[in-house]
Amino acid sequence: MPIYEFKCQECGFFDEILGKISDSQTTACPKCKKLTFQKLISASNFQLTGSGWYATDFKNKKTEDKSAAPKKAPKETIKTDD
Repeated sequence: MPIYEFKCQECGFFDEILGKISDSQTTACPKCKKLTFQKLISASNFQLTGSGWYATDFKNKKTEDKSAAPKKAPKETIKTDD
């Protein structure tokens, strides 16, 4: 369930409320009891984890293991007596 931030426009009381999207919106301030308790717009504060998500798959991607790559044979030099 998402956490919503609310602030009273009258007394300035701030609170975070855990609730469903379908829940009715709270408008009465718990402190001053006036109908000026409004939901704030804010950035979400969560991170998705598990396989397949950006944060776990690509964020700290290490460089390829060079020992697994096939090695090229060194070039041979031919010495001629001229």
